[in-house]
Amino acid sequence: MKIEKHITSINKMEKKMKKVFIKKLALLLLAAVIIVSCEVEKEEKLVCNLEHPEWSLSANMYEVNTRQFTEEGTFEAFSKHLERLSNMGVDILWFMPITPIGELNRKGTLGSYYSVLNYTEVNPEFGTLEDFKAVVDKAHELGMYVIVDWVANHTAWDHHWTETNPEFYELDDDGNFMAPNDDWTDVIQLNYENPDLWDAMIDEMKFWVEEANIDGFRCDVAYLVPTEFWDRATAELMEIKPLFMLAEADSPELNVNAFHAGYGWHLHHVMNSIAQGEADVSDIDKYFFEDNQGDYPLGSYKIYFTSNHDENSWAGSEFERMGDAVEAFGVLSATIPGMFLMYNGQEAALDRRLEFFEKDEIDWSDLTYTDFYQPLLKLKHRNKALWNGLAGGEIQRVHTNCDEKVFAFVREKDNDKVFVIINFSDQEAEILLEGDLFKGEYKELYTQEKYVMDKSPVNLMPWGYLVLEK
Repeated sequence: MKIEKHITSINKMEKKMKKVFIKKLALLLLAAVIIVSCEVEKEEKLVCNLEHPEWSLSANMYEVNTRQFTEEGTFEAFSKHLERLSNMGVDILWFMPITPIGELNRKGTLGSYYSVLNYTEVNPEFGTLEDFKAVVDKAHELGMYVIVDWVANHTAWDHHWTETNPEFYELDDDGNFMAPNDDWTDVIQLNYENPDLWDAMIDEMKFWVEEANIDGFRCDVAYLVPTEFWDRATAELMEIKPLFMLAEADSPELNVNAFHAGYGWHLHHVMNSIAQGEADVSDIDKYFFEDNQGDYPLGSYKIYFTSNHDENSWAGSEFERMGDAVEAFGVLSATIPGMFLMYNGQEAALDRRLEFFEKDEIDWSDLTYTDFYQPLLKLKHRNKALWNGLAGGEIQRVHTNCDEKVFAFVREKDNDKVFVIINFSDQEAEILLEGDLFKGEYKELYTQEKYVMDKSPVNLMPWGYLVLEK
């Protein structure tokens, strides 16, 4: 009986040990799954693998609509504005497409810049290739850089490829060239399933780097062209010289190997909605602190703006869309993590939609808004907290008693610090600041008044703002 009891005891012990072993094994397997999951999550976190040109780290951007910029609408006439733009704090000049415009199925009298007749020629309305090269040279002398708009998704109906290389295009069911959509009827869709098109398009891009010494490209509707094409194009272009690549897209995968920067379209639409009373500051909080700026790759830049050629011509000027909130959103766009973009005429308080297919020049008689934009542009140059990408400081929220209408934040890098408070409402706000992050002595950007920031209330008028620098 003792032996039987002993055997029974041993059996029970073995069963117990088996259970313990199984539990431990299960825990080990669970831990392994968690570790693997974490590793996968880490791998899925996108990172920009491109090295950013050093000159882009503290840069602002300015969009040039050559046709509407001057009465003459030429490169030579535009060049007379270069020193003024440099003095305002502009670093990168983005020229809307400078190539000839197709005539077949043209929209309006002058047509769209984005209907490309020939990728390696200059629109004769603007001047000659030598005229453009002179603008690039002068910009470089002034410490500015030049990028050109590149339209890789489609061409004009009368581009020479339609005769020499019809296989470069998509065809409809009847074997005819086809527009990308029902609205873009003045252009036809290219076919990126053809590898020969990749070779030809990259060669056309190389022309401008080698011949005109430009500093990069702003690539139109980049999300409609395969990412793999852009990866290859950038790699080959970078063999010529360091370039700055901007995608007109809010697509994170493009900013891994192909583009240094992409558009902050989502936040732009949020800004319009807040100005129109359809959203509030909680949407800005969500964008930065929950959505990680749309899951942008670490190190890449987002481009932020209150206007550009698309918004101005089709959605309305910033004054039409944002009303009294124009300056408040200008301050936000120029101080959050990302690169600030201005559209030509904003410094002249351009308050109308520029015609897109006709001549409609900007009125430069009143440049008073330079006094608003210039301090913001130059603040970025001297204060590392506002630099682009990983060179700048991360955004840190300062909470208040009225977070639904006030957005306050600090950015800090090395010994530089900026504290921004913006009232995104049409009512005066008495603001009580929370925490200690903001405390210290500052100078206000526009008045140069000294501020000692503590727990004292801050009063801001409707759509008012404070930009404090340390």
